[in-house]
Amino acid sequence: MTFSIGTSNLGMGPRGALEDFGGKDVKDGAFINPHVVRRMLDYLRPYRLQMASAFLLMLLETSMTLLTPYLFKVAVDSYIASGNAAGLNRIALALAGSFITLYLAIAGERYLLAWVSQHVLANLRSDLFRHLQRQSLSFHDSRIAGVTVSRVINDVAEINELLSQGVITLIGDMLTLVGIIIVMFGMNPRLALLTFTVLPLMFLATYLFSRQARSAFRETRSRVAAVVGNLAEGINGIRAIQAFAQEETSGERFTNVNEANRNAYINAMTLSYIFLPSIEFLSILSTVIVLFFGGLAVGAGQVSLGVLVAFLSYVTRFFQPVQELSRLYTTMQSAMAGGEQVLKLLDTPPSVADLPDAIELPPVRGEVRFEQVSFRYRSDEESSAPPVLQNINLRIEPGQTVALVGPTGAGKTTIANLVARFYDVSAGRVLVDGIDVRGVTQESLRKQVRVVTQDPFLFSRTIAENIRFGRLEASDAEVEQAARQANAHTFIAALPHGYQTRILEGGVNLSVGQRQLIAIARAILADPRILILDEATANIDTVTEGLIQGALENVLRGRTAIVIAHRLSTIRQADCIYVLEEGQIVEQGTHAELLEQGGLYRELHERLFIETEAGSESVDRQDV
Repeated sequence: MTFSIGTSNLGMGPRGALEDFGGKDVKDGAFINPHVVRRMLDYLRPYRLQMASAFLLMLLETSMTLLTPYLFKVAVDSYIASGNAAGLNRIALALAGSFITLYLAIAGERYLLAWVSQHVLANLRSDLFRHLQRQSLSFHDSRIAGVTVSRVINDVAEINELLSQGVITLIGDMLTLVGIIIVMFGMNPRLALLTFTVLPLMFLATYLFSRQARSAFRETRSRVAAVVGNLAEGINGIRAIQAFAQEETSGERFTNVNEANRNAYINAMTLSYIFLPSIEFLSILSTVIVLFFGGLAVGAGQVSLGVLVAFLSYVTRFFQPVQELSRLYTTMQSAMAGGEQVLKLLDTPPSVADLPDAIELPPVRGEVRFEQVSFRYRSDEESSAPPVLQNINLRIEPGQTVALVGPTGAGKTTIANLVARFYDVSAGRVLVDGIDVRGVTQESLRKQVRVVTQDPFLFSRTIAENIRFGRLEASDAEVEQAARQANAHTFIAALPHGYQTRILEGGVNLSVGQRQLIAIARAILADPRILILDEATANIDTVTEGLIQGALENVLRGRTAIVIAHRLSTIRQADCIYVLEEGQIVEQGTHAELLEQGGLYRELHERLFIETEAGSESVDRQDV
């Protein structure tokens, strides 16, 4: 399993704090969360026929449950007492038929409920995944990937219990209880009243249990999500953990989280294991009451033996649904807690969304303009913090290559993210061919704007599938042509399986430079009008850099390009260079013009670029 959502700052938003999903809560101790039930019923609607069939089978099951003890009474009083063998044979056949019918009804009901629940869970997980894909980067920036995975896997699984042992089972058990009470009072009101003297104790036990169960099971959902989140972080950060020899510390941290999860489950289960034996004790107590007072009544001739036998059978059947309801209560607490978390996730709206009247972006020439653009990653309690970008004004002509340089944190990558509308501006406008990017659909915008990052993400698929990712309908010949233009064909062809070589998770079977060349081939095949290169030549050797530079000449030809780089060779030929500092453009011009100005660019050039070139030349001499 891959936990790679937002791993660049795993689980930490701009505030550096973990965030939970917003949504609706319910009062602790509530047996049913109506909001969760209503939403789950929406998912059940396509399976109305199956649910109706399960409901009818439940009614048949309830009828057979009520009928069989009465048949015992008839057998004892009407046939056994009188020695009527023929009548006893008939009643035995009726009992056998009722038991067979009961078995078939239970089996059919359980099968239908399981079938429906699995279909609903598959649909729900698909909806969750699609919803996560629509969420903006700010959503994933502030959430641990493992916690999100836990919501989709573990919490959704809990809802299976809600569906397979939920409303229909609850209704069936309630009907059985009411039916038994009516029948028992019809047979002998006095003995029925004596039998049900334990009910106040049962209601008290349920009340005390319910006060604690809700919060306990909510805690288990949070703790298991924390375990998965910590596990994902440990797997994703294994290189850093081993590089700094922090295996022991990391293990201790996971142990603490794991023990907290264990304790939460023990707490929740302790409540259940106190409550369920209490109900079992009350069941035995009712049986003793029936035997004692019923036996006295039979001896006094006030009650027939058949009624006593039926009462014993009904008492057993009465507490079976009570015990089932007790177990169902425990199950429902966990399912409701999981359902709440799932719905909170589903109800979290994307911070970047298409407007209702958004249009498809037509084919563009590639002009990009920033008009008085300011941006901050958070706009709530940290609004007093300075913006990441402040009053940015720039214009990039179609087909022009523009470079962004500046110190770390100056806002270079943020500008690139705003062009692709991974985030929305806080103020001002970003225009592509004079059209505000907020007024077009994200899909149509990103088909014409592509980003190649410093460490591009490659999927655990074949090389051909990764290159084709931006244009799925591309032929094998087009894939190979894109790889040739990206200078990637030579190393791909040398692999044992060529373009069908499967890339391992994280691209570990390829070098950084090879992954970058594949990413450039992917961008070439997608044929964007605007290309953003965010540190695309960082962390690579000079030989690979030469290949990438050659590939970039192919990919930049005739396209608008925004290049973010620290290496001088990448930006020297840019048509215009914008120098950023503390979120503002402080200089702009060509490479030669900026050197002549003697400002920040020249300082960066002398402090960083010359060092980089000296290092590269040293490597070149060593290679020679």
